[in-house]
Amino acid sequence: MKYDNILTTCPYCGCGCKYYIQVINGVAKGVMPCKEDPVSEGKLCIKGWNVVDFVYSEGRLTKPLIKENGKFREASWDEAYNLIVSKFKKIKEQHGPQAFGLLSSAKTTNEENYLMQKFARSIIVTNNVDHCARLCHASTVAGLAAAFGSGAMTNSIPEFEDADCFLITGSNTTEQHPLIGSRILRAKERGAKIILVDPRLIQLAKFADIHLRQKPGTDVAWLNGLMYVIIKDGLVDEEFVKNRTENYEKLKKEVMNYPPEKVEEITGVPKEDIISAAHIFGNAKTASIIYSMGITQHTTGVDNVKSCANLAMITGNMGKACTGVNPLRGQNNVQGACDLGALPNVFPGYQAVANGEFREKFEKAWKMDDKIPENVGLTVVEMTNEAHAGNIKCLYIMGENPMVSDPDINHVKESLESLDFLVVQDIFLTETAELADVVLPGTSFLEKDGTFTGTDRRVQRVRKAIEPLGESKPDWLIISELASRMGSSAFEYNSPKEIQDEIASLTPLYGGISYERLDDLGYLQWPCLDKDHKGTVFLHKGKFTRGLGCFFPITYKPPAELPDKEYPFTLTTGRILFHFHTGTMTRCVPKLDKEVPTGYVEIHPVDADRLGIKDGEIIKVSTRRGTINIPAYITRKVPEKIVFIPFHFKECAANILTNPALDPIAKIPELKVCACKVESIGE
Repeated sequence: MKYDNILTTCPYCGCGCKYYIQVINGVAKGVMPCKEDPVSEGKLCIKGWNVVDFVYSEGRLTKPLIKENGKFREASWDEAYNLIVSKFKKIKEQHGPQAFGLLSSAKTTNEENYLMQKFARSIIVTNNVDHCARLCHASTVAGLAAAFGSGAMTNSIPEFEDADCFLITGSNTTEQHPLIGSRILRAKERGAKIILVDPRLIQLAKFADIHLRQKPGTDVAWLNGLMYVIIKDGLVDEEFVKNRTENYEKLKKEVMNYPPEKVEEITGVPKEDIISAAHIFGNAKTASIIYSMGITQHTTGVDNVKSCANLAMITGNMGKACTGVNPLRGQNNVQGACDLGALPNVFPGYQAVANGEFREKFEKAWKMDDKIPENVGLTVVEMTNEAHAGNIKCLYIMGENPMVSDPDINHVKESLESLDFLVVQDIFLTETAELADVVLPGTSFLEKDGTFTGTDRRVQRVRKAIEPLGESKPDWLIISELASRMGSSAFEYNSPKEIQDEIASLTPLYGGISYERLDDLGYLQWPCLDKDHKGTVFLHKGKFTRGLGCFFPITYKPPAELPDKEYPFTLTTGRILFHFHTGTMTRCVPKLDKEVPTGYVEIHPVDADRLGIKDGEIIKVSTRRGTINIPAYITRKVPEKIVFIPFHFKECAANILTNPALDPIAKIPELKVCACKVESIGE
């Protein structure tokens, strides 16, 4: 009997917990926590404990599939590759590179995201490459980059335990990032204060010193209200503002339009609570702002993020330990996929495609004869819209499932069905893969090597524990083989280590990161500029990346769609503890699926009574974009006139209902608030 313990990094949320995979005779049997891991400290959430199960699910793809006459048949890799290459070349010849869109993945490795954007820019020769960060943290990247010069979490997970105050908003932390949630609760036991801002009575509400239950979509107003009180009551860190920032007077002028009385009218939060929260935050020695998609997924997502940055800077809670603005990434490699250029406007390391020197640098490194376009490419939702309009003819999708994750799913389906050619690369036959012309079987995290970058910029190794199932192949190898068949000599890699070495040579933020150093040190946090650099625990010490931190005066704007007589409720969406993203992996795990086997809509008892709805009854929820039938869960977790639906469940998909209206800067859709109506179906 051969027994191995293989240390690797979790493929679920952005915490980046490490654990050992227990392998017996080549089969992964279980998980053993890693006590030395600085993030998990030998603890795991329920998804981590059951991570092996989805890998061996009966639904795993193990052979390429080609669709003929509306049905899939198994094919050889040669046949699948030949079909893809011929179609790609034909579409490129007839319609040009801009007829393509490529979606990379926050669930695959850094090396694979690097290759996907390299394939887009050097083989197809388009900047039409994006991934699901567009749907979760695009506004973080844009907002924090504008304010600080870097669009990433400023501090590190271990620091949370020593903070004196937390402002947590738009993050159901104990469910979405349980190992971070546990640190916050330990800090609470030590005496830290918690300000929670969330419309729902989430688990953290039990531990919060104050809970502000704002109306969805009113975040700029309450953030401005906190700053009004902080300025008026003399809690500004004058020295920090004077020496480290610019544009303060313009911010002050705007913020003084938001006295607590006005904020109460807009947000529904009592003025006394606004004042109390401002005093708690303003008087703390070290205060940390923690947020997630409840802040970002709005048409004002960038405004919300900039407002969080304003609040941190006005109180001097930047550039030192246990402070900062800390967006929590929802998937294992959202940060890495952004870092490695799977975005339409930047190369790896956030080097702008509009910059001619950067374009020339990558053209030379990638042995290109063509010129990379200087124009910014299309985002996820824009690709969908252009496909619907007939301008995008071909999509190549790796590890993404827009048929569950994207807003206005009916529109998404029409768009995908209108394509000339759709290639999907995944480990399961997802709802999106079902619409494909060719499906390529990738491998899970247990079947390949690579790296993930966690929410706190922590780059860690992913190590192969078992051989690929069936004929499946690692995504990096599939992309490389396709590129070679397309005529490129710049994708001839023997291992992901060679890809990381190339990344380091072209990406200053990752310049000092190598497999040898990661194996030796366990992790490195970027920026890590060279082989002697120890990495960066927290950002902006002494100086912001952009020089001075920039205040942005932000005026409150309402959501794109508000309740009215026809649609009198507000719908908001989110995640739950037992499931992950589109449910592709977790719903294959019996223990997790048993806990929550289907979706539900939370509705307040007063609303349920008025509409004659009983707990557990199948009811109808509708918006201007569609209708779903879904079980009712009567609960005081939600306020009156607000309903909540978790988005993991394809049979009652919340994103059939959600609004695809976009933030004008980040192009992120407004998934967190739209108008809906709720009806009893009756017997």
